[in-house]
Amino acid sequence: MPETAEHIVKSYENELIHLHDLVTGMGGMVESQVALACTAILQRDRAAATRATESDVKVDAREQEIEQYVIRLLALRQPVAQDLRRIVAALKSTGDLERIGDYAANVAKRSLVLEQFTMRYAATGLANMARLVQENLKRIIDAIGAHDAEQAMQVWRSDEAIDEIYNALFRELITYMMEDPRNITPCTHLLFIAKNLERIGDHATNIAETVYYAVTGTPLTEARPKGDTSVYAVIKPAGESGRQE
Repeated sequence: MPETAEHIVKSYENELIHLHDLVTGMGGMVESQVALACTAILQRDRAAATRATESDVKVDAREQEIEQYVIRLLALRQPVAQDLRRIVAALKSTGDLERIGDYAANVAKRSLVLEQFTMRYAATGLANMARLVQENLKRIIDAIGAHDAEQAMQVWRSDEAIDEIYNALFRELITYMMEDPRNITPCTHLLFIAKNLERIGDHATNIAETVYYAVTGTPLTEARPKGDTSVYAVIKPAGESGRQE
């Protein structure tokens, strides 16, 4: 291979590695943000809530950096086949990661509002839901880092357990609200927090679909396992993609 061509190939490889590092780094940022938000709500930790909220600016900045880098790669390198899939997957995954960061910030903000109420409701359910969401998020970020389609599939299949906990929380909180009108305000905030956690799980499965396609070249066409039967569940028309926005 001529020296110039070899240099170009090496430079391109380094750019792909840098893009991969940017995405996994953003994943780590979001994972930390979600952990802080969960700590804030479960332990009434105001400092953690503040840090989770403030982290959102850095997450947004990283998304913009990756978007600009991807546009540059597409324009200058004109990638094809697996390289193209992985570059586009990086762009799609960062969009989902940014939304996860937004939901984490929302959880943190609502935890501050809940400080004025006695925390008597759904603590065990929320703790279990937060644990599963964080586990799935860590696993999908690991899958991104390792280009691991099998691990991505495990995340994709495990979202149903999160939905089932959300359904139980939904019913429990509605019952509290019906029993005593004074419960309506705190339970409403808890409902939003639970829904935000459930949506984090949905976006983790979005990323799982993206990783699987980027690695294998085959899209996941089977229906996504879902267990959300609450009145807030989104019912997709027949034939519409199961990807969560």
